[in-house]
Amino acid sequence: MVLMAVAARGDLTVVQKIEGAGSVNQLTIKIKGDKARIEASPEMTTLIDGRSGDMINLMNGEKKFVRISADKAKAMAQMVSKYGGAPDSAEKPKLIPSGRKETIHGQEAAEYVSEAAASKASYWIALNYPDGAAILKQLQAVTPEAWRDAAKGMLDYRDLPGIPLRAQITMRGKEMTTTIVSIRQDPLSDAEFVPGKDFQEIKIPAVQIGGENPAAPSPKP
Repeated sequence: MVLMAVAARGDLTVVQKIEGAGSVNQLTIKIKGDKARIEASPEMTTLIDGRSGDMINLMNGEKKFVRISADKAKAMAQMVSKYGGAPDSAEKPKLIPSGRKETIHGQEAAEYVSEAAASKASYWIALNYPDGAAILKQLQAVTPEAWRDAAKGMLDYRDLPGIPLRAQITMRGKEMTTTIVSIRQDPLSDAEFVPGKDFQEIKIPAVQIGGENPAAPSPKP
């Protein structure tokens, strides 16, 4: 599918093909202003408020949703980082041009590589993609800080010099490849960025870190 140019101020829809990530084979990111909608599967959708950092997970089949504040999301990311074997250092690997080039969907892409203790990656980046700087800013603006905490030591959209048309990441012996299938500008409805009126909210308990609940009252002496 041929990639389409995106106007600097238009709504944005990015469709990616994912290989090597279990049952997920397509990821759709929709952006309108500072709001984002991430469709990883028909069953699960994530809504992100890029300004506040709050997230909402929609369980489409059950017509239910869970609201996660920025503070809760950060606490959960810290737990994932602590018990998921993430590196202690937040230092990111350097992104180095390999000198190789390839044409992807009619766009010239240059390969950049990076390597860390537990991972290595190859990014094929279009440096001269039409309106690429504006597209990248939109993607950067809706990347939650909590996700950056969970992916400690890994690169994100803020670290890339252009549009990553393809990324191959190997971590702990497992490889995942993401390829952008299309980038397009279509007017998006505000209704796509809020839970449907027929969805019911599910409350979640306070997140505990290290066995302690910050919200719990101190014991009396």
